[in-house]
Amino acid sequence: MKSYWIRPESGKTTLELRDAPVPEPGPGQLLVRMRAAGLNRGELIVGHSVKAGGAAKAAGAEGAGEVAKLGAGVTGFKTGERVMGRCAGSFAEYSLMDAREAIVVPKNLSWEEAGSIPLAFMVVHDMLIAQGKLKAGEWLLVTGISAGVGVAALQTGKALGAKVIGTSGSAEKLERLKAMGLDAGVRTRAGDFADAVMKATGGKGANLVVNNVGGSMFAETLRALAYEGRHATVGYVDGVLKSEIDIEALHTKRLTLFGVSNRLRNAEQRAVTVRGFAADILPFIAGGKIRPLVDRVFPFSELPAAKNYMESNAHLGKIAVRMD
Repeated sequence: MKSYWIRPESGKTTLELRDAPVPEPGPGQLLVRMRAAGLNRGELIVGHSVKAGGAAKAAGAEGAGEVAKLGAGVTGFKTGERVMGRCAGSFAEYSLMDAREAIVVPKNLSWEEAGSIPLAFMVVHDMLIAQGKLKAGEWLLVTGISAGVGVAALQTGKALGAKVIGTSGSAEKLERLKAMGLDAGVRTRAGDFADAVMKATGGKGANLVVNNVGGSMFAETLRALAYEGRHATVGYVDGVLKSEIDIEALHTKRLTLFGVSNRLRNAEQRAVTVRGFAADILPFIAGGKIRPLVDRVFPFSELPAAKNYMESNAHLGKIAVRMD
């Protein structure tokens, strides 16, 4: 089969297309004939999940396709069934998926939409619902809201009844997101938005902050928090891994700071998030209240071009690759 691999090289990442054997599903696994997969910035940036000087690895971390074969002990799925989920090496003709990660694709979704859901919306469930405890009527602030996780956070926040503020360097993207329910947009790529957040919230601040950007925004996101506010750190595309903390604000405002990552979680811990997503967010998707936003679809043969497009920051939402 054809499979893309990613290799760190001189501070960047390079994709290469290889011939590889079709994998055999082990106990508890599904072999999936991949039909579409989503791109994720963190996977393709040296210093995130890609380690400088590390060995090449199969590329792709989420996708959708048809069950081709069941591993020993797998129940609840049948061959030919449409499934989506997180899975390593999804930029390939076939990929293995842990049955605990697999979710039956709702009938109203295209392959590209289904392949772009798992990572972004699992992360969103973790930080908005499981840890963030976002309630109807509360204010959600999302920095870098035009990215895949940012748009998914906007859509889920609105479905839960929250009011959403987003930051972006693009006025055009903010305007487009207003049509999707964005209550207030702040055009900026700098840490200078706390005053605008306070104004939008009547001086109270955001109840939950999603920091997609990193350390360069951390001090400002803390300033923007309300009393008993919660702060989710989910990415650091700015490469800034350290920041000062206002201890007085943390103390007096009774703030909660938490991280959102699967890197150190075991399979069962990840499966808890899958079950939570299936219970709390999937019904909104299956019912049409949330429609995954896919900016552009590239054919499998043009994955390097899709990566370049993602790095240009021109997209809004997710970028998908389709395996024809």
